Amino acid sequence: MFLAGSPSHTLRRFPMLRLLLLLQTLERGLGRASPAGAPLDDVVIERYHIPRACPREVQMGDFVRYHYNGTFEDGKKFDSSYDRSTLVAIIVGVGRLITGMDRGLMGMCVNERRRLIVPPHLGYGSIGVAGLIPPDATLYFDVVLLDVWNKADTVQVTILLRPPLCPRMVQNSDFVRYHYNGTLLDGTAFDNSYSRGGTYDTYIGSGWLIKGMDQGLLGMCPGEKRKIIIPPFLAYGEKGYGTVIPSQASLVFHVLLIDVHNPKDTVQLETLELPPDCVRRSVAGDFMRYHYNGSLMDGTLFDSSYSRNHTYNTYIGQGYIIPGMDQGLQGACIGERRRITVPPHLAYGENGTGDKIPGSAVLIFDVHVIDFHNPADPVEIKTLFRPSENCNETAKTGDFVRYHYNCSLLDGTRLFSSYDYEAPQEITLGANKVIEGLDRGLQGMCVGERRQLTVPPHLAHGENGARGVPGSAVLLFEVELISREDGLPTGYLFVWHQDPPASLFEDMDLNKDGEVPLEEFSSFIKAQVNEGKGRLMPGQDPEKTIRDMFQNQDRNQDGKITGEELKLKSDEDQERIHEEL
Repeated sequence: MFLAGSPSHTLRRFPMLRLLLLLQTLERGLGRASPAGAPLDDVVIERYHIPRACPREVQMGDFVRYHYNGTFEDGKKFDSSYDRSTLVAIIVGVGRLITGMDRGLMGMCVNERRRLIVPPHLGYGSIGVAGLIPPDATLYFDVVLLDVWNKADTVQVTILLRPPLCPRMVQNSDFVRYHYNGTLLDGTAFDNSYSRGGTYDTYIGSGWLIKGMDQGLLGMCPGEKRKIIIPPFLAYGEKGYGTVIPSQASLVFHVLLIDVHNPKDTVQLETLELPPDCVRRSVAGDFMRYHYNGSLMDGTLFDSSYSRNHTYNTYIGQGYIIPGMDQGLQGACIGERRRITVPPHLAYGENGTGDKIPGSAVLIFDVHVIDFHNPADPVEIKTLFRPSENCNETAKTGDFVRYHYNCSLLDGTRLFSSYDYEAPQEITLGANKVIEGLDRGLQGMCVGERRQLTVPPHLAHGENGARGVPGSAVLLFEVELISREDGLPTGYLFVWHQDPPASLFEDMDLNKDGEVPLEEFSSFIKAQVNEGKGRLMPGQDPEKTIRDMFQNQDRNQDGKITGEELKLKSDEDQERIHEEL
């Protein structure tokens, strides 16, 4: 572009004249002179392309960057910024340009295109430029404005999208992760983070960014979108940056903030739902089962236990999980839902992990605590109802008991119930027929009593679980004792209520032939039971018990018992003692 006085460097100051924006057609319509007639009084301006959006117009004292072609009336070109591949960058309205160009640029919008006709007295006058512009030449310029700014400008921030929830805003010294598209003011793209497949990660207010970006990011919320316009003196100034950002260029950034944290941050906890009956809170060393959804701060889901249809099971406070989660799970109640926000230095740090958690990412976990226990936990017994009368005798090891029960997980998931069957459950306590925790919980009960039993997994089905029971699950039983029978001493199948008959074999040998087959043995034992003189082991088929007794006495397995073979268990035990002695 030609400066006042010469096309290269000479500056000539002209007094500022009244600015007129007149279309060439208007000039003719008003009867004013055209280039073919009388001399023009002022610059003729044709705005042949006006952008739809024009947030700012050139004013006196603004700094502009523009391209142009300069020709004479016959179309012959005398100069062009395109030929030099360099924009004109200059302040307008202060006499650094020929007066006609100064006036012709006033009121222009970025990306606007104008044709200017500059009469000689507003160009190079009667002197011209030797060898290039003859005296009294009318000049024709085709101009496109690409940038405009002023030294009084500040960073312009436009909020394009703000999430309804903003838990935190960017402050100085914060570390941020964001995506951006960077363009010049005319829309020419120079850089973007999306093409590199990763966010731009940096500290705010620490000199790692251009000053305008430092300012423009302040106050942003995760998930917020902004348009940030930065004047050159808060960007790359006169030097520009490489080949993509020219000297004195205003920059436009469309920014999406992904997350923000501070190196001093701790784990943030938000209780979403708290059960009303929270009698115990988790502590370090507990083993916990929980469900979770894990997301980044912008809401991107990176993992979920629900998708695997399985809880995450781990010890807490012992380093088995990331430190932030270790901290965030302590103090929780069974059934509680909480949100745990973990800064990267308590998560996966600068490197991230896998392809779903980037470096320096803040992690958000929405957690539902299913249950927890401690390896030292006993069975927890809560009496729901205990009869006020007839409760002198209680269940003990060896007793045969009948009971009803409902079994569920601590989150209320129903597993099993004796009410689904025709009869109550029947077991002999201490016979390893049920899980250890239930066996313990039934002991000490009297008939008619109801209890709630909380059984930790090491007294239930352990880490592997069982059919329908998850591994490491705490079980909740509601039990009611229906009946109880005294058990027999260990190793006994039948006992007398008083001393046995003195002539036991003779009484058993019903046909007096010196031998007792199974039929006679069975008839004798059943008679003793019916007459109340003895009783069989409870909880087992009487016929099977009698057959087992008979086989024990039939030493030579010939199908009959003789007087020499028949021995009471007490006598056998006594003989064994003598043998050991």
